[in-house]
Amino acid sequence: MNQEINKNIDKTNATKAYINEIRGQIIDKQASKLFQDLNWIQLEDISPNKSDLFPTVLTGKGEQILLIHGFDSCFLEYRRLVPFLKKKNKLIIPDLYGFGFCPRTSGSKYGFKYLMKHLNSVLNYFSRNQPIGVIGASMGGALALELARQNPKKVKNLLLLSPAGLAGKNPKIPWPFNHFGAFFLSQPFVRRGLCKQAFADPRNNVGPAEEQIASIHLKVPGWESSLAAFAANGGVSDCGLPKPTQALKIILGKYDRIIPKNEKEETKRIYNTNIEIAKNSGHLPHLEEPKLVAEAWEKLTSKKC
Repeated sequence: MNQEINKNIDKTNATKAYINEIRGQIIDKQASKLFQDLNWIQLEDISPNKSDLFPTVLTGKGEQILLIHGFDSCFLEYRRLVPFLKKKNKLIIPDLYGFGFCPRTSGSKYGFKYLMKHLNSVLNYFSRNQPIGVIGASMGGALALELARQNPKKVKNLLLLSPAGLAGKNPKIPWPFNHFGAFFLSQPFVRRGLCKQAFADPRNNVGPAEEQIASIHLKVPGWESSLAAFAANGGVSDCGLPKPTQALKIILGKYDRIIPKNEKEETKRIYNTNIEIAKNSGHLPHLEEPKLVAEAWEKLTSKKC
């Protein structure tokens, strides 16, 4: 038992050591600044290791907004949106459970319900009986919808950015194919390809800084095993309905090449009156058109949309 605890402590310490190691190597200046606002918070009943601390960026002052990143990503995904929002808002940007720089304790389980348990814990930790706004990108959009449905009094506004997982049903990927998939996803040529596919204009908008951030969390201890476990549990899908009761806006990138066509069409069918098209974006409007996203949030919260 003590040996297992020591292993888990070593993993957490190794993750923090890795972050300290890479901080000075970050190319993107906005990403580098976000590391300065990184905090480690303790959440109850999330990990088998009660001493685990969870990485969360806290920055800005004002009305609170919880920002939820996408699949196989981290808090750095919001680096370009933060400067626009932090002037009037306190931003809470956690790494999702089993993703980013989160500790992967031995015995942990990963999948949709564990993601939601973690997000509910984060929401309870920061809401203090005050409803807060939620922004979710890609898979984080589907999670934001479910969080709003589960917490109608704690979540007051929703902005979804190219949400993924609203329609269709993902299969559960059995062993050993889930591990093969995670291994494949770790290959540099695959990371580069996916990074370029996510942007509307990769020739001009994807360089060493973007490619570095797309792969920066792969060396966190347990990355491959947690991703494989997530795939084995079916990931996140079919989260579009029922509609939440909160005020909601969806921004879709005109040149999104990540979300399947049938899923985009179903999202438009369900939420047609809530949708705005980001004309210069692919799958990442918060990176490609952060000012547009910030203005959409301003309109949403001021009830002008």
